[in-house]
Amino acid sequence: MDTDIASDETGSILPLVVGYAALALAVILLCVNATSLFLAQKRVDALADAAALAASDGFDIVDTEGAVALRVDPETARGLAEEVVAVSPVEADLAAIETIGGSTARATVVATWEPFLLELFVPDGVALVAVGTSRAALAG
Repeated sequence: MDTDIASDETGSILPLVVGYAALALAVILLCVNATSLFLAQKRVDALADAAALAASDGFDIVDTEGAVALRVDPETARGLAEEVVAVSPVEADLAAIETIGGSTARATVVATWEPFLLELFVPDGVALVAVGTSRAALAG
């Protein structure tokens, strides 16, 4: 009788092992994609900051009522920010560059993140947007 019970339970652990292995792979894949998305957003943030910093370097020194001030030239700022985005290893586009108050430059950078092995669930990827702001100032 013991031999009949043992033969009936043969392979009964296999579905549990397969189920837990599938669950473990799903969790690992989810964690890898979440980490990849986080790092991609950080790269786009850094690129936006670098583009804004470069744009704020496109300033002219102007004389305003006997005082010296800085004025960020919008065309020069756009050109400098585009150069930074063009040489960056991050595949992104400069969406906008604006000058605020004469001495501040704000750069908006957009990119798309593509997940690993999950294109079926996220076919268009995830849009990443970052805004960086930098201000030119006179020392002293």
